[in-house]
Amino acid sequence: MSSAKIGRRGLLLVLSSPSGAGKTSITRLLVERDPMLRASISATTRPPRAGEVHGQHYHFTDATTFDAQVRKGEFLEHATVFGYRYGTLRAPVVAELRAGRDVISDIDWQGTQQLKESVRQDLVSVFILPPSMAALEDRLKRRAQDAPDVVRERMAKSSDEMSHWPEYEYVIVNTDLETSVREVQAILTAERLRRERQVGLAEFVNRLRDAR
Repeated sequence: MSSAKIGRRGLLLVLSSPSGAGKTSITRLLVERDPMLRASISATTRPPRAGEVHGQHYHFTDATTFDAQVRKGEFLEHATVFGYRYGTLRAPVVAELRAGRDVISDIDWQGTQQLKESVRQDLVSVFILPPSMAALEDRLKRRAQDAPDVVRERMAKSSDEMSHWPEYEYVIVNTDLETSVREVQAILTAERLRRERQVGLAEFVNRLRDAR
């Protein structure tokens, strides 16, 4: 008698944090180290930063095109952050989840709330906190991606962003990058083994019992 095969439905892992707390760095390392994890490439109206590549880091677009995609329902979620539009494209994420692969996305709390409505059963949410406000400001300044006035704006907004931590399933304080990556990997391992995500598990157990 051939054994029943256990498959798995993919999950959407969301990392949120105030700017500079480390969600992008954690996301990058997780994708590099886990062959079953795909990065969700968001669409945005923000202009590219130095070194950013269209289709690799973001799908850079204009406001008119973005709004047309919203009307067509092409986003799982979308939000305005610091004056620019961001959105998670529906089609590529759904395709990966159906294939049993996992997707990781670093979006803000607004987008996460929308995902709770659109893909609740497949969503795993993690909030990343900085060890201190001084460390957060230092990271924003050291990455040198934004002008000083933008850094001040991001710091001013960080307190409001952090107030949404209770809305997440997991919370990590990013004191050390490698430790934080290992902690998110542990979350992934546990969530992948959830009974409801294992497709064909009932059939597998029934075959085990029938073989007595």
